[in-house]
Amino acid sequence: MLSESEKLDALARLGIDLNLIQDLDLLMERILTEARRFVNADAGSIYIKDGDLLRFTYTQNDTLQSRLNAGDKLIYSTFTVPINGNSIAGYVAYSGQTLNLPDVYRLDPTCPYHFDKEFDDAAQYCTRSVLTIPLVSSKGDLLGILQIINAQNSSREVVPFNDSDEKIMTHFASIAAVALARAQMTRAILLRMMKMAEMRDPKETGAHVNRVGGYAVEIYENWAQRRNISAKEIDKNRDILRMAAMLHDVGKVAISDLILKKPGKLDNDEFETMKQHTVFGARLFMNPQSDFDDAAAQVALNHHERWDGQGYPGHLDFSTGEPLRGAAGSIDSVRSKAGEEIPLFGRIVAIADVYDALSSKRVYKQAWNEADVLANIEDGSGRHFDPELVEAFFSCLNVLRSIQRRYQDE
Repeated sequence: MLSESEKLDALARLGIDLNLIQDLDLLMERILTEARRFVNADAGSIYIKDGDLLRFTYTQNDTLQSRLNAGDKLIYSTFTVPINGNSIAGYVAYSGQTLNLPDVYRLDPTCPYHFDKEFDDAAQYCTRSVLTIPLVSSKGDLLGILQIINAQNSSREVVPFNDSDEKIMTHFASIAAVALARAQMTRAILLRMMKMAEMRDPKETGAHVNRVGGYAVEIYENWAQRRNISAKEIDKNRDILRMAAMLHDVGKVAISDLILKKPGKLDNDEFETMKQHTVFGARLFMNPQSDFDDAAAQVALNHHERWDGQGYPGHLDFSTGEPLRGAAGSIDSVRSKAGEEIPLFGRIVAIADVYDALSSKRVYKQAWNEADVLANIEDGSGRHFDPELVEAFFSCLNVLRSIQRRYQDE
């Protein structure tokens, strides 16, 4: 448990640490982890405001996590609750008041809100003390709700949150809200960029790019942990990879509608033009100013490369987009990329993109059933995909399925 002086020191650093995280989903994970650490809480959740609703977006629970096998992640469903006085989270959002409840099973019958024990019954969990705080922007706009569950003493017994916990978490929430507002703006900018691509190519939906970004992060994390890469490096790479993966097809904005929206199969010349979206996308991030720019260029350029060297665009002169030829210099000896010549992030997004494309309904095809999708990924190991990354893909498949459910096509 943190001492009071340690909490104050940590609060002073918190704003800087949180503002280093660019991606919205990863920021929520960090906010919840730090909030629980401040008050030694077993569990917690974040709800994000979505119109007149609160969307249950992220959760952590040490008790439930301890029941899983090592390396497995907690799978949870998303849902919405109205912003009104009926639920605890809805009441806090509606009133703007913090609620510090010592035992949600013993609420005053006159309270306008109630506790829904459906989750506890389903998960065989016992929620007792709950601290619920509004997340409000500097302009006074409600962003969401931070809910911390089951404070614990030094003996890990569940106790009420005390006045000091409430005060420190109020300060925490104000700092977290600033970072949350910035991350939401960053996500909105990314999705607007993809909206431009969606106007040109209906396959590039917000749900699709969110899924591909989510898949890519999980595959990378599983791969990195197998290689004993440090937690600090994993966190840094997860942040930039998710955003870069979301922009994998942004280069399609430069491809003609006659090709993008052609209802039938592309002819050879049209397909050669389509391949150029990889180069156009990478060129958007020329003269990089950050690690994100480098990652986004890598992903855009390389997500259609294949492990066996049969992908595209291969080695090229980035300034002109012209392919580099083999030693003989003949037109048939374009230098392909194969194996680990293909940057890691490109190899990861190759799997994530194919998995989502096969699993999703499109105007020209139905979604494949899962067995066929997984057989395709497995068959592509060592040919289309990096075999080590295919192993990572299957190791985190349950998490990938949960991401698929979270970001469904409308």
